[in-house]
Amino acid sequence: MIRNGGSTTQSQFHSTVSVQKNRRFNMLILIFRFTAFCFSLASAIFMFTNSRVGSGSELLKWYHFDAFRFVAIAAGIVALYSFFEIGASIWEISRGVTIFPEVVQVWFDFSHDQVFAYMLLSANSAGTALARTLRERDTCTTNNAFCIQSDISIALGFAGFMFLGFSSLLSGFRMVCFVLNGSRFHM
Repeated sequence: MIRNGGSTTQSQFHSTVSVQKNRRFNMLILIFRFTAFCFSLASAIFMFTNSRVGSGSELLKWYHFDAFRFVAIAAGIVALYSFFEIGASIWEISRGVTIFPEVVQVWFDFSHDQVFAYMLLSANSAGTALARTLRERDTCTTNNAFCIQSDISIALGFAGFMFLGFSSLLSGFRMVCFVLNGSRFHM
């Protein structure tokens, strides 16, 4: 706004109601990120610890299958990313400012949420296809525990994707607010 003969001032006034709504919005993002972290970490742990002795003396391990490697690594990466974002959310809630400049933070959150959500979806889809193939063969009839643990890991990964997707929707909303209003706050 131009005031006082041409000098520019920008008002950063937010009412108490707006501040409370933004705090609740940030808390909701934090909850979604924490839940995505928990599910992704559990998925990675289940897949990394999946090894069983099969028929005869054959040892089945998760890293013998490309799709299961993709599931384990993608879940681990998403867990690390979510852990970082939890820290960034706590920083923003406690201090009222973002770690990076606002424009960078908004685009960083949205773009990384999108990339990691789709990576997790892709990995779990590949893992699901392999798990179905193993069920059609004798692998799961002779070693059911290996297949069940793989299925649990994949299901946890899909749950992590769902909560990261919710977080992505909220960060997308913040990005659109930034593009339209020049601020990540929608009030």
